[in-house]
Amino acid sequence: MFRGINSATLDAKGRMALPAKVRETVALVSHGKVVVTIDMREKCLLLYPLNEWEVVQEKLEGLSNINPQARLLQRLLIGHATDLELDSAGRLLLPAMLRDFAGLAKKLVLVGQGNKLEIWADEPWSEQRERWLQESASLLADHADLFQGLSV
Repeated sequence: MFRGINSATLDAKGRMALPAKVRETVALVSHGKVVVTIDMREKCLLLYPLNEWEVVQEKLEGLSNINPQARLLQRLLIGHATDLELDSAGRLLLPAMLRDFAGLAKKLVLVGQGNKLEIWADEPWSEQRERWLQESASLLADHADLFQGLSV
């Protein structure tokens, strides 16, 4: 569903203009309704079409809330989950709390991850991507057995 990297912008009111192909996909699969939450591992946001988020939330709710790690996942991911809808200009109004978490400013990067998009501030994305590229050769070599049979 979502793949590739796109640039996006955030206006002074906190509205993110989605690129046309992303906007079309969101309109098609979820009638313009999305859920945005935080990423627990990186300083970025996760954008799910509503129907995809409902699958994720159901799985999260199915975890035992007695388990501290499961409760943490539920608290952070469901707790930050915010329902949004595309406006007539194809923009989403990202809440200030979520923008602050991810350090979002004017220039954004949208990274397709299949059923969701990651929303990154431009500079942190570039810095993290460079770190990943530098680390990837040794990581892939150390775990070659995990990727046996994969051809890209």
